[in-house]
Amino acid sequence: MIIKSYEIQKNKSNLLKYNFFLVYGENIGLKKDINEIIKSVIQNETNDVEVISLYQEEILENKQNFYDLAYSGSLFGSKKIIKIHKATDKIFNEISDIYSKHPESIYLIISSDILEKKSKLRNFFEKEKKTICTPCYLDGERDLENIATIELKKNNIKLPREAINLLIEKSNSDRDNLRNEIKKVISYSLNKKTLDINEIKSLINFSGDYKVESFINECLSGNLTQYKKIISELYMGAINHVLMLRILGAKIHRLLKIKQQNNSSNNIDDIINTCKPPIFWKEKPVVRKQLNIWDLDDLKKLLGEINNTELMCKKNPQISNAIFFNFFSEICKKANNIS
Repeated sequence: MIIKSYEIQKNKSNLLKYNFFLVYGENIGLKKDINEIIKSVIQNETNDVEVISLYQEEILENKQNFYDLAYSGSLFGSKKIIKIHKATDKIFNEISDIYSKHPESIYLIISSDILEKKSKLRNFFEKEKKTICTPCYLDGERDLENIATIELKKNNIKLPREAINLLIEKSNSDRDNLRNEIKKVISYSLNKKTLDINEIKSLINFSGDYKVESFINECLSGNLTQYKKIISELYMGAINHVLMLRILGAKIHRLLKIKQQNNSSNNIDDIINTCKPPIFWKEKPVVRKQLNIWDLDDLKKLLGEINNTELMCKKNPQISNAIFFNFFSEICKKANNIS
């Protein structure tokens, strides 16, 4: 059964009717929130709940251990929550087996990245009546504004509207990123409860008129002239490598999602116009160009390279700028050659 994320947040008590939950999508922060809501509702109903976290690879490496955990009683409580991270169709049979026996003493909370419409796992959780399937799309501006308002008010911090908008823009439509930026603001503010826009710009490494999003868009579009113009200014400032790589990853995930939908439709403009969350009209030509440049295999390969680059930057902080900009330059050159 499909239940939207806002419905879960509004009707938490209804969750107790179910034992099997699938939370999937590109919004990491929203997935964390939904997972926490489900866990809290169960724990509030039953005090002695054991919580176990597993990754898909652990299940595939030792399936018997997974079945033992699912079917055996808890050593520490009357109920057991098994949280499965990074799940794909590779463990569909194991999940289906456990569901068919439907042990009442366990709850399965399964988290996945983007799942295609043809995904067995997604179809199973959408169609079965005793399961909950919750897609987690990127946050809209209103959602992010509400989160920012609540977090700032909680810490008695006042920011001008322009500063809040800047934090929201920096979040790249993910509440996890937004909360991380707000944590910086809280740490910086100390006893100072009113900050101005210039302090916020400095705090989040805002680089003049050239924003991170423009840098990444020019890179993926292969616009070498504009890319070089931006990179010359960025190189002189402080760069948050991890944040920029994750923004790049989010953009590639979005392109992948559109590409996969395009496999079943000949009209790419229709897909761009009906995307959720919606693509702003100014960005549609850029997205269309990037879709024409990058194919599915290249996009998937880029995701793996992003992880490797992030790891190399962390392991080699002295040369992290060189590693980071070399990686982006190679992407831009490749896009330019294709276009």
